[in-house]
Amino acid sequence: MNDIKKALEAKRDELLTSTGDREEILIEHAAEEFDRLQQQLNREVAIRNLDRGSTLLKQVQAALSRMEEETFGICLRCDEAIPERRLKALPWAAYCVPCQEFIDRQRAAGAVDDDEAGDMAA
Repeated sequence: MNDIKKALEAKRDELLTSTGDREEILIEHAAEEFDRLQQQLNREVAIRNLDRGSTLLKQVQAALSRMEEETFGICLRCDEAIPERRLKALPWAAYCVPCQEFIDRQRAAGAVDDDEAGDMAA
């Protein structure tokens, strides 16, 4: 369990460093249309990456909180133990594989909106 906590803390620190780097989002003025479009695409990719990093950071921080509360490793949906193999592969996992697959199917079917899906997948 100590190894998993160290992995979570390392991932949190990595994400805090990378999400703090927002220079890629700066709006620049380009003389040519192609350059402007390329810069717009680069900004959109940077924003998407920042969003993914923020989501992952929330998941890592939630996993560290669950460790403190001694609920780490218990699926948030079914209250069953999450296999150690899954936790070693994905230390911030909040759900066992069957529950995560259910949540993913619900999200794909549009049965939950993005906010709910984010809460469910945290």
